[in-house]
Amino acid sequence: QVQLVESGGGLVQPGGSLRLSCAASGIAFSISEMGWYRQTPGKRRELVASITSGGRTNYADSVPGRFTISRDNAKNTAYLQMNSLKPEDTAVYYCNIVFSVFGTRRDYWGQGTQVTVSS
Repeated sequence: QVQLVESGGGLVQPGGSLRLSCAASGIAFSISEMGWYRQTPGKRRELVASITSGGRTNYADSVPGRFTISRDNAKNTAYLQMNSLKPEDTAVYYCNIVFSVFGTRRDYWGQGTQVTVSS
């Protein structure tokens, strides 16, 4: 079974930092893309950052200069370094992975980890 283990969430003060980790297991194929999404009550899930196996990154407009995504391909693990956190960053953060099985695109979601930015 495919499993995504997310960690690093929690409560942090405005201006603080957190580092989220997402470790994928049970994958017999190479993961082409890993990403972080977030969702708050009443809003749609939105992309925060993503990274391909080749290192190409994509960020939401609200996070450049504050968040950095990276990955360790050998360990199938993605990281999201979050600095200068703001209250509006409060959300449930979900890890997502994308891979192909004989040319068919597949994706899986983690269970989510809560990030709360508050004084």
